[in-house]
Amino acid sequence: MYFEAELSTVIILLLSIGLSIIISMNLFRKRATSLLYWSSGLWVFSISVAIEVVFAFGIFSGILIRSYLFLVAILVEFLALGSVSLLNKKTIAESYLIFNIGADIFLLFSLATTSVGDIITHGVVFGPLPLLVTIASSIVTFPAAVLLVLISAISYRKTRNNKLLSIIVGVIVVSIAGTLYIAAFPSFLYYAELAGIALLWLGFVDFKSLSKSTAAKHGEPS
Repeated sequence: MYFEAELSTVIILLLSIGLSIIISMNLFRKRATSLLYWSSGLWVFSISVAIEVVFAFGIFSGILIRSYLFLVAILVEFLALGSVSLLNKKTIAESYLIFNIGADIFLLFSLATTSVGDIITHGVVFGPLPLLVTIASSIVTFPAAVLLVLISAISYRKTRNNKLLSIIVGVIVVSIAGTLYIAAFPSFLYYAELAGIALLWLGFVDFKSLSKSTAAKHGEPS
């Protein structure tokens, strides 16, 4: 077992679940489409990290590996859909959603019909994937990653909001974390995920308001 991987994944899991709950609560208050997709993406991220915890303890199977590969692909998709919804372009949003449904079906087909094999190294998913799975995953993730970067850059250019910048960088890091680690240092995956989820916390959570609220409840001057 790999203590560093186990500890890292548990911490990331707790942080991701906490943030997923906060954004879901915001969704119930604001009913924004972007929050619906982002909260869904973060719950998908939480589930994928939960599977990473299982991997870190040396427990894995073909079904778990396939589920993980599917989840980390659609995670990027959900985050991109949230960004696309900010454009307020119904035709673009619907067209991209239809494209994603088709791409997801193709990805599921590729995972169901190919032999993925044992690709767990040092407690993380690392190893060559079947060509069909690689192609299907790329069709899901590559357009989503491009859209994330472009829409995020446009949004920040308009607002110059530092919290939005934190969300942008956090979303990008979380989205591409799986591609950042290398064989000689596979635990880098966890550092990338931890950095990404920390940036998302800084972007989505207003800690100043929380501290003022806490001070007010205890009768302290703000």
